[in-house]
Amino acid sequence: QEHLVESGGGLVQAGGSLRLSCVASGRTFSNYAMAWFRQAPGKEREFVAANSWSGSNSYYADSVKGRFTISRDNTKNRVYLQMNSLKPEDTAVYFCAAGPTLTSMTSSYRNWGQGTQVTVSS
Repeated sequence: QEHLVESGGGLVQAGGSLRLSCVASGRTFSNYAMAWFRQAPGKEREFVAANSWSGSNSYYADSVKGRFTISRDNTKNRVYLQMNSLKPEDTAVYFCAAGPTLTSMTSSYRNWGQGTQVTVSS
C-alpha cells in the first residue's frame, strides 16, 4: 500500500504556473497508475489527469488539456503535475491517488494523499 504526500501548492496569479509533486512511500509505486484529482469548495472531487504505471500513457480532463502535464519518475517514487496558464477556476485542493488501472473514476483509486491547496487569483 502506498502512502502519498503532495507538495507544491500555493498562491499564484492568473496566467502563472505551479508544479505539484507527490511522493509515495511504498515499494510498489511503479506498479500503479497515478492520477491527480481536485476539489473546489462546495463541489465534488473531479478528475484532472492520470498516468500509466510506465508513464507512457496519460490523459487529461478537457478543462486542463493543453495547460497541465502529468509525469512520473519511478526511480524517485514521484508523480508531478505541471500546471501552466492557471485560471481562477483551477483553485482547489489537489490530491494525488494511486490505483491498479488507468482511469478517471475516483472509485478506482485506493490510495490518496491529504491534498495541497492551489489558489489562483484574478
